[in-house]
Amino acid sequence: MMRVAAALARREFTRFIRQPQRVVGSVAQPVLFWIFMGAGFTGSFRPPGMEGVTYLEYFYPGVMLMMLLFASIFSSITIIEDRDQGFLQSVLVAPVSRLAIVLGKVFGAASIGLSQVLLFAMAAPFLGLSMPFGGVLLLLGGMALASVGFAALGFLVAWGLRSTAGFHAIMMVFLMPLWMLSGALFPVTGGPGWLGVVVAANPVSHALTLLRAPFYAGPAELFATPSYLISLAVTLTWAGGCLAASMWRVERRERGAPITA
Repeated sequence: MMRVAAALARREFTRFIRQPQRVVGSVAQPVLFWIFMGAGFTGSFRPPGMEGVTYLEYFYPGVMLMMLLFASIFSSITIIEDRDQGFLQSVLVAPVSRLAIVLGKVFGAASIGLSQVLLFAMAAPFLGLSMPFGGVLLLLGGMALASVGFAALGFLVAWGLRSTAGFHAIMMVFLMPLWMLSGALFPVTGGPGWLGVVVAANPVSHALTLLRAPFYAGPAELFATPSYLISLAVTLTWAGGCLAASMWRVERRERGAPITA
């Protein structure tokens, strides 16, 4: 099963790197977004309790989250393409575990998102952000956990669709609000009460905490912080739930239309 999953994941990643325009577009768009937004809001960014933090620095983990979110989910669109080309049908009738199909697709999409974020992480030293080795491990673990959750969500949605246009329309309706209401674009402190409730209930905001916190605290301090532990538990539950739902969706038998006389 693991060999099949690894082969499918490798196929997803190979397909991605063999499309140079897709690689450039996936990395360049968030970077340009970060630079232009950061340059435009740095002069007026004065949130309470965050003295000395520029908007470029504040927005940096948010862009990392955006790259993971969009890359991991939209890489799942290959499920629809594989179904149209007949590849998915050949895999389904092969004597392989359905679990291997889910893991291969999800881990392949997650690896695409991780590869992009790791390239973007090279900009951290230019912002004065540095971490100990333990913080780097926590950051990598948070990235991997978030990307698996996003990829599993994309798989769950894409499996039941027949149109790539429909997939884009559905995901964009949910993706932008999830990302914008996570605290990635602006701090929620001092906002209305309902906004704080929405952000607290948004699993993407907890994933953002896993990406932002290692830049400012060590592992010992973070594991003693209740808010970080809550975010870790929520992200684990959310990623595991999306993965379990994807496995259930693949195992479910599609019922054919009833035959009428």
